[in-house]
Amino acid sequence: MPTREQVLEALKDVQDPELHKSLVELNMIRDIVVDGSKVSLTVALTVPGCPLKNEIQRMVEERLLALDGVTEVNVTMGSMSAEERTALFGGNKLQSVPLLSPQSPTRFIGVASGKGGVGKSTVTVNLAAAVRRLGYSVGIIDADVYGFSVPRMLGITGKPTAIEGKILPMPNPYGLKVISMGNFVDNNEPVIWRGPMLGKVLQQFLADVFWGDLDYLFLDLPPGTGDVALDVARFLPGSHMLIVTTPQTVAAGVASRAAHMAKKSNQKIIGVVENMSTFVCSECGKATPIFGEGGGQKLADELGTELLAQIPLTLPLREGSDNGQPIVFMEGTENDAARLAIEALAQRVVQLTPVPARA
Repeated sequence: MPTREQVLEALKDVQDPELHKSLVELNMIRDIVVDGSKVSLTVALTVPGCPLKNEIQRMVEERLLALDGVTEVNVTMGSMSAEERTALFGGNKLQSVPLLSPQSPTRFIGVASGKGGVGKSTVTVNLAAAVRRLGYSVGIIDADVYGFSVPRMLGITGKPTAIEGKILPMPNPYGLKVISMGNFVDNNEPVIWRGPMLGKVLQQFLADVFWGDLDYLFLDLPPGTGDVALDVARFLPGSHMLIVTTPQTVAAGVASRAAHMAKKSNQKIIGVVENMSTFVCSECGKATPIFGEGGGQKLADELGTELLAQIPLTLPLREGSDNGQPIVFMEGTENDAARLAIEALAQRVVQLTPVPARA
């Protein structure tokens, strides 16, 4: 009859396919019971819906049946608690990060949307640049791990530099402190990870990047109400949220889901930004509501918050995003309608989330 120690020894080489660590080392093997030739145990997965659950179960059963004296194996597939996942993926590490201490004056502002394609990243980058031009120290976390676009919008290339265990934000000519998954992968290499790994990336961006003294840290969130949005609520309780939508009713309706999730997780919604409110012709200056009208105001009314800005689509705004230059840093755009709207938005965001004086 095998002992508990022999069971663990047999399983020490069975790895979680994503974390690439032993199930034993990760404390995923629980409730071992040896009854004669029968071995029963529980495997606590990181998430209940792990797509490789059956493969992990097969490997565990195969290893145990190879033990002398074992003729029957009963494996129950369970999952970790939220607290266990936090401990596993470094949640306790965040407690010692000065940026996240209760005394930190840094304001965290998540920029969220219900669906992709509404210009959330464009709003994040240009708003952050406009706040920077007001004289504040500003950082950006590109938390859209699957659909990162911030490096392109700021003209950032290359890989980050690490000094004494700290990652330096990516250099750029605008004085912004920026980090993105796009800085760690080659070209357009896709990121194919399960949810817990996304949370680990966010934690590393918060804890391992040398942010210095920041007044504002903007987070470009992936669309929807998935793992990263939940992790932001968990790691940054009390953070502020901007909800981005277009004038279309359907886009505003989807965005409301992200907003309601933020409310339920005790995040503070500071307002709605209606992007692509009109298209402004570069020749005649006529503004045309090609995506409809009223979606932003309707969403703000539903949420009981303020419609902070209606940003039109202009040629300089599009060109700046493609060429890696925020519109507020582009010469000759001082009277551009999109730039004026973004600068007014920056002023309002600073008013709504004032930074306390540093000691």
